[in-house]
Amino acid sequence: MGVAVPFPETQPAGYEWFEGEAVFDPERHLQLEEPEGVVMLADLGYDRAEVATKATPVAASSPFRVLSDEGAAVMLDVARRLRSFARPAGNRIERMSRGGCYRSRWLRDLCTSPEVSDHLERIYGIAISPHPMPVHLGHINYEPSSIDAAIDKWHHDTLPLDYVMTVTDPAQVPGGRFEYFLGTKHEAAALAAADCTPSPERIVAPEFGGAGFAIALHGDMVVHRAAPLDRLTERISMVNGYVALDVSRDDQSRTADLIIVDDHESLWTEWAKAAAWRSKGRLTSLIDELEFTSDRDTVIAQLESAVDDVQRAIDEMRTGERMTEHYGG
Repeated sequence: MGVAVPFPETQPAGYEWFEGEAVFDPERHLQLEEPEGVVMLADLGYDRAEVATKATPVAASSPFRVLSDEGAAVMLDVARRLRSFARPAGNRIERMSRGGCYRSRWLRDLCTSPEVSDHLERIYGIAISPHPMPVHLGHINYEPSSIDAAIDKWHHDTLPLDYVMTVTDPAQVPGGRFEYFLGTKHEAAALAAADCTPSPERIVAPEFGGAGFAIALHGDMVVHRAAPLDRLTERISMVNGYVALDVSRDDQSRTADLIIVDDHESLWTEWAKAAAWRSKGRLTSLIDELEFTSDRDTVIAQLESAVDDVQRAIDEMRTGERMTEHYGG
């Protein structure tokens, strides 16, 4: 495991650490098990040329265990404590909590755990880091207030890689299944344009073994949702984000969507650091690899590519708010 950007040593204004928490102990709180298999992006219909630019050719794993029974109990307690900070995520999710790793040391240490990251590296088949933007660490979704609403609409994520973990036991929750689409996000967009959503025969609803189980996801490429409940009850999931350490791959982020979602006290700084990390890596490669040439335009193109992440971040910050993208219920 590598670290793209170290977790901040200070908290943003307005955040305080929880008192009386358990101390994260990987020996006691983790019970990492291997998934039975993985689905590849090619299986969803993506072509070879598009897959070649992405973080990994892996689309999704089967569910696997992450937390021990004790760890799952602590995770549930942390999620319940964070519920008081829940708010909408634009027009997509009614109740979610972000920035929890600035409040819960246990959640922070789980989400940056080298043991979990190493485990996911083996699943994805690439070198990864916990996401350089802590707002993407320990994102928690809660049940909606209405039985008619999906917990989270059909969408692809605003970050490249993540896992989706069950915090409440799915066996005790009527409905609210995690589902993903056996198709591409381009197909999902076409369906949404026709005011349609994926048909049942093209939906996978993995069976999670209990609380503390997760599915590894290529979040930017796999269209998924949390389906409506059959009756209102507590239903909580947690999403933790990662990036490929190979910065020559596509960024695969829609950070501008977060302007109406996240606390600006942390967002601008985290966004700037993440963009700077990617451009730093690309500039280092340019220094190491650029050969002598009289082709000015080629050199300019390589410089522009190296700083593209920073320039895009500047442009999107200046443009400001936009609605979060999704494909409907």
